[in-house]
Amino acid sequence: MSLSSWIVGLVVVGASVVAAGHAMLWKRSPQAAMGWVAVILTLPGFGPLLYFLFGINRIQTRARILEDQSLARLDPPDGIERQGGVERQSGVDPSGRSEQQRPPRRKAEGRSPHPRRSNPVPQGAMSAVIDASLSELDRVSAAVTGLPLVGGNRIEMLHNGEEVYPSMVKVIDEARERLYLTTYIFETNDSGYRIADALARATQRGVDVRVLIDGFGELYTLPRMSQELARRGVRVEQFLKLRLIPPSLHFNLRNHRKILAADGWVGFTGGMNIGDRHLASVLDNPARVIDLHFRLEGPIVADLERVFFDDWRFTTGKVSDPVPPPDTSPAGEAICRVVVDGPDDDIDKLVTILVGAVSAARVKVAIMSPYFLPPRELIGALQAAALRGVEVTVILPGLNNLPYVHWATRNMLWELLERGVDVYYQPAPFVHSKLFLVDDHYVQVGSANLDPRSLRLNFEMSVEVFDDSFGKLVAGHFEAVRQQSRKVTLEELDGRPFLERLRDSFTWLFTPYL
Repeated sequence: MSLSSWIVGLVVVGASVVAAGHAMLWKRSPQAAMGWVAVILTLPGFGPLLYFLFGINRIQTRARILEDQSLARLDPPDGIERQGGVERQSGVDPSGRSEQQRPPRRKAEGRSPHPRRSNPVPQGAMSAVIDASLSELDRVSAAVTGLPLVGGNRIEMLHNGEEVYPSMVKVIDEARERLYLTTYIFETNDSGYRIADALARATQRGVDVRVLIDGFGELYTLPRMSQELARRGVRVEQFLKLRLIPPSLHFNLRNHRKILAADGWVGFTGGMNIGDRHLASVLDNPARVIDLHFRLEGPIVADLERVFFDDWRFTTGKVSDPVPPPDTSPAGEAICRVVVDGPDDDIDKLVTILVGAVSAARVKVAIMSPYFLPPRELIGALQAAALRGVEVTVILPGLNNLPYVHWATRNMLWELLERGVDVYYQPAPFVHSKLFLVDDHYVQVGSANLDPRSLRLNFEMSVEVFDDSFGKLVAGHFEAVRQQSRKVTLEELDGRPFLERLRDSFTWLFTPYL
């Protein structure tokens, strides 16, 4: 055997050993590790190449690299950054004292490097306001997020663009000092321009207005809204803008959060983007969507601002210290916590909290999601809850704007139905609403879907709400929707034609990428 053959053989063996060792060390399940080791060892040379291309999870690594690049772009000492209506030189606070220019890198226990403000719920006070089982959930969420619950809030559920957009415009027009907006899709149509014009009016009267639009999401309509806002004098940035030179083609790692925060006290969040598709009363629009959004009032809005500032720094490299919320009386009785989730240090936070919430349920778990491909641990928690007598209901859209997601979901629903979970399909049009309810006392609202794209690839945000009155309101909405929805049965799934079942199962294989 020639020397070159020996060298090639050693390279192939070395690559196989390294790839197999990496799979054993880093794969989360023994099945995945064993599968990749088998591929690597049975396909010399080609197996390690397949593993390098498809087996290594680069999402978290890429997110951390981008985070480090963001920190490296922080303002130089002579940079000026406006904060809450106050101009501040980077590295110097308003009193002239020096400060640390670069904030500490985000820790796993809490996303924001900024100090917490007042008004947390005192330790031990939870038993006075929520059920003991939900106190267990509070402990799980507190441990995962590193954040206390915040009392004194009010939350309102709004339906479709007809209720949401006028309420948003009103808040924008009433903003006095600062106004921060994050969205995934910001369409250039009547609804989008209505919000854009309100933002421009706020800018003209001296409000610190900042808008962050996802660089991929804004391509849903042309011209791009970032250009339209810039023309109106609104300060706007694009989150991970797609470009060829220098190359930046991050089709994953999208900012899917929806935030509008005004003066640290009034805000909005949920799953609704900005555009005419969310006008449910326009019956001749084939793309119309049914959706929910939520208006928040109280000190929890300061946490929405903190999430915005984190994303703003990630995008621009500029540090902004949020202004404390105004010193005012409580807006309501809701106790809330913000949960951020994403493919960086915050990965799997939301899944852990959802599993904890299902495990803490004693009477009811109700889920509404447009895309439903939950991870194994959440499937197991839902099955266990149903088996111990908890009423578990999942409501999905009967008509989905992404049919391949619907197909993949059809392939896994039997696992839930077989264990007593009730599944319903809502009638058309497409319903984009996202809700999670436990025992009519605990509600989670936000931008995340229950699929791998939201739970592993996107930057998401949810708000936990402990409040009996709001919980009952959401429970009433669930029941109203359930009454008009169609129940899915095992017989229906088992009776699918062979080709349909084959299509569904084939699509399900690509679940991690849907």
